Amino acid sequence: QVQLVESGGGLVQPGGSLRLSCAASGSMFRFYVMGWYRQPPGKQRELVARITSSGSTNYADSVKGRFTISRDNAKNTAYLQMNSLKPEDTAVYYCKVEWRNDYWGQGTQVTVSS
Repeated sequence: QVQLVESGGGLVQPGGSLRLSCAASGSMFRFYVMGWYRQPPGKQRELVARITSSGSTNYADSVKGRFTISRDNAKNTAYLQMNSLKPEDTAVYYCKVEWRNDYWGQGTQVTVSS
């Protein structure tokens, strides 16, 4: 069982930045595939960014060039740096671990509004 704790969400103005963190339990973190997903109001959950154990990344087209996913294996933590935020980025953001099974965090709200 992998437990995840997300942090870093909040209210930000358009054009602003936020950094989300996802701390994971377990001694095998370096092997986890880490992902960030989001669920806008009234819509389905969607992939935002994903990073493999080797550091390969992929992004949704809507966030390419603005968001960066990274990981710190020494801290068992994955990050999502979000820059140039837009109102359409407003959503609950979830962290996900792919390791034998899928594990999800509780979600953190990101609201982009003036």
